[in-house]
Amino acid sequence: MDITTGSLIFIFSLMLIIGVLATKFSTRLGLPALVLFLLAGMLLNNYLFFENVELAQLIGLMALIIILFNGGTQTKWRNIRPVIGAAGTLATLGVLITSVITGLAAMYILNFTLLEGMLLGAIIGSTDAAAVFSVLTNKNFDKRLTATLEAESGSNDPMAVFLTLALIEMIQMPDASFWAAVGSFFLQMGLGVLLGLLLGKIAVRIINNIKLDTSSLYPVLAMGAAIFTYAVTDYVGGSGLLAVYVMAIFVGNSDLTYRFTILRFNEGFAWMMQIVMFTLLGLLVFPSQLLDVFWQGILLAAILMFIARPVAIFISMIFMKYNVHEKLFISWAGLKGAVPIVLATYPILADVENHHIIFNAVFFVVLISALVQGSTLPWLATKLGLTGKDDDTTPDLELINLGNTESEIMKMTVTKSSPGVGSSLNDLDLPNDTLIIGITRNKELQTPTGNTIIESGDTLFVLCDKESRKAAKRVLLGQRKE
Repeated sequence: MDITTGSLIFIFSLMLIIGVLATKFSTRLGLPALVLFLLAGMLLNNYLFFENVELAQLIGLMALIIILFNGGTQTKWRNIRPVIGAAGTLATLGVLITSVITGLAAMYILNFTLLEGMLLGAIIGSTDAAAVFSVLTNKNFDKRLTATLEAESGSNDPMAVFLTLALIEMIQMPDASFWAAVGSFFLQMGLGVLLGLLLGKIAVRIINNIKLDTSSLYPVLAMGAAIFTYAVTDYVGGSGLLAVYVMAIFVGNSDLTYRFTILRFNEGFAWMMQIVMFTLLGLLVFPSQLLDVFWQGILLAAILMFIARPVAIFISMIFMKYNVHEKLFISWAGLKGAVPIVLATYPILADVENHHIIFNAVFFVVLISALVQGSTLPWLATKLGLTGKDDDTTPDLELINLGNTESEIMKMTVTKSSPGVGSSLNDLDLPNDTLIIGITRNKELQTPTGNTIIESGDTLFVLCDKESRKAAKRVLLGQRKE
């Protein structure tokens, strides 16, 4: 079927519109939005023939960079710092154990060789950041568990990529050295962390000091820095995805100018890339092909969800201070998503034997994981008593684009020790042209007057120019420790 340029543009517009509407629909159904995107892509197969695996892989990789950057910038370091050890163990040892158990099962279920089975296990061994961020966002789960899962999913891609590429190499070149690959893995991890921190620091310095003609360009600059971080790290042999996540955490937890503008742009762009990525990946699969691995896919998904992932979690966290209920929840939250499907394109491009069976089996497992695990996580958290306190986030002002000005709106929460507590706005020695334009108190947005008294716990929305940011923070919050 010939598709004109106009038809492609029309289909792309439908992808975005239906994708946005699907997020609302998925929330009511209790399903991850990615499931609907994948299904939409499969349905479009009847009207749009697409088999460019290289293009799908490229778009998928770009989308993962953007999704990781968005997730990292919204991750609070104070939340993940206590669980960084647990997350790191899950991202390495946990992925390895999950991959081995699933790989052995795949060898027998699909009649694969040992290496082919292990390759399939490696591809679906990691927890997917896009799926986890999507499911955990705005959910009332225990914050410690949420932080653990977010850190794990954001940092476990290097292990899955390493295992996938190493096994493809071993299949194609049986004499390849496994220990050389292991050394390469640790080099990739180390470079990913170091370059992520270094380039994150450089990005913050540039964003805070450069004077652009319009504030709308700052989010583009930040996104460009994230993509640059991946490219540079990957070029020198490091893990680009890990570098992006580390860089994003550093940027998101730094004193950043135009923070609201950057974060809002990232969030919207990440959603768009999720819609495009999952729909495009869905285009690579036809429902009739999934029927060929129907019972094998169900069996593999069941082994992965009920055996491989739980065994990996309980072994990896045996000496960690997580109770049985928490480990069960983390086990069930090992969602699969874009990363396994993108990794499943590597065997196709490498022309590995049985690559189509591998891709279809991975797609089937991802679909079941998202449907079953993603839709039941809130129910399981309630049953296990792992729901957190009511969300203590405060409503944001709907910010306007300040255009060609040097002004921005800062959001800051005062504590008992803040020097501004107990003072009226008239008594504050704020810099010139600095205004408090809104106060959120007890989750209600109030319009301040000169006689308004600042109380502990208030969230202030402060309009000021870039040169007055530090002075305003000293008056309202005190000297900030870097």
